[in-house]
Amino acid sequence: MTTKSLRGALAADPFIGAGNVLGTVLAHGADPDGPGLTFDVDVDGHPAYEVMSLGKLDERVNARAAWLHAHGIGRRDVVAVWTTTAADHILSFLALNRLGAIPALINGNLSGEIAGEYIRRLRATGVLTDARHRELLGDQELNAPHLGDLAELGTGDPALAPEPYQHHQDDPIVITHSSGTTGLPKAVVASHSSLFAATRHLLTMPQAQGVDRILNALPAPHTATILMVNQALGNRAEFLALSSQAGEYVLEHIERWKPRGVFGFAVTWAELSRFDLGKHDLDSVRIWFNTGDCAHEAHIRPLVAVGSHVTVTREGKVTVPGSRFIDGLGSTEMGHSMFHITHGVGTERYGRCIGKPYLFADIAVLALDGSVLGPNQTGHLGVKSPTLAPGYWNDSVTTYRARLNGYYLTGDLVYRDSDGYYFHLDRAVDSVIMPDGSYLHTSLSEERILAAVPEVRDCTVVAVSTGDTVTTDVLVVLGDAVSELEERVREALGAAGSTLRRVVIVSESDIPTGATGKVRKLVLRERHAASMA
Repeated sequence: MTTKSLRGALAADPFIGAGNVLGTVLAHGADPDGPGLTFDVDVDGHPAYEVMSLGKLDERVNARAAWLHAHGIGRRDVVAVWTTTAADHILSFLALNRLGAIPALINGNLSGEIAGEYIRRLRATGVLTDARHRELLGDQELNAPHLGDLAELGTGDPALAPEPYQHHQDDPIVITHSSGTTGLPKAVVASHSSLFAATRHLLTMPQAQGVDRILNALPAPHTATILMVNQALGNRAEFLALSSQAGEYVLEHIERWKPRGVFGFAVTWAELSRFDLGKHDLDSVRIWFNTGDCAHEAHIRPLVAVGSHVTVTREGKVTVPGSRFIDGLGSTEMGHSMFHITHGVGTERYGRCIGKPYLFADIAVLALDGSVLGPNQTGHLGVKSPTLAPGYWNDSVTTYRARLNGYYLTGDLVYRDSDGYYFHLDRAVDSVIMPDGSYLHTSLSEERILAAVPEVRDCTVVAVSTGDTVTTDVLVVLGDAVSELEERVREALGAAGSTLRRVVIVSESDIPTGATGKVRKLVLRERHAASMA
């Protein structure tokens, strides 16, 4: 079966969903000797960086499913998986879904204390960890047994795996969590249908350039990686899953593995932009794909200046210098990016433009009374989409608080221009209302500073409102020496420059971040307020 015909068959299959893609691809006649997945570590006796064929992947998943079944795991059992490697997260997800169980994937960067509390709130059936994370949990009471070390799962006999569970489209198939920048991460549940809705849509469209060989630099326990695994399997693409999103690690693997598509979060692009990319072998890269927070112009431009892409001329298809950067805005709760915009060397639509919505998304800019705002009016981003998560696990209060007038509120402030392009201004909790009623948007302010002061490698804007006074600190990481830094930052802030208290030169380690690398602005605001007392 050709890839094109397989993609059409998958898109039309009414029973496929995010919990059974591997088995369905094989059932539709995909070559078992074709590409499955590749990992950056040895796993279950399979060497790192060696392609695990589709058939071998299926056999390894069955081995894990057999081990889990022998340990009493079955339909609707919630199993917490806390580890570092992408291999263990992905293989455990596939195996648990084969049993109808619900994997709760936990980012390995969480502290033991936070992970313990998160697991307790899951009310899990059992817990799987590697040795290091088992030690981090210590003797905490988790209200769930420790099932074993993840290294044991591959010892199961694949022949003893039960028949694959038959998912209903509404079945929960994974629990992932938010970044935890404002406190304990929120547990988000995705269903069989919701986490496949965007993939089904994309399978009906021409296959994009650069997605035939993918380097996945997204966090392994995040919804985005589950999406990418299923897209790679459905597209019969080569796929290397990385266990770290650090810029240096990603750069090393681009040169080593020669991907045509690199998928990641904004934090990775920020780190990559600090290297002289022209001195590295990045010619293979056709596209960079960003999801989660939208990326800054200052971090996109160095990326599109390297690599190459295919374009059509009068002489036919030719490969030309310069790659493409596909930006958007997504979250665990959204289930997929809701927007898309493509940047290249010559594009100029920046200023935190997140593009236009995908066809499956119904987007509105809302006032807090639920009314829909018109063009060029700032409001709260509301989403209706088949990709949306059904809610928060064991937390109906938060689930319903995030709904307004039939829309899911993402927590972002946006506006739409007269041409239908959307612009992301800030997280609502990070924006501050000025005395004149206007907003000081911290993310937009960071965008302006990075564009105006190229010597600044990265920056974080922290604003606090006390009575009628707004006070702003700007924390900057410098790449090169800079003169008149405070004056240039103040000018870049525009009208908000009058609120600037100080510009502080810091190192990356001075900025508190969550498990996925997002800046914890709540912590910084608390520090900021304490310093003013």
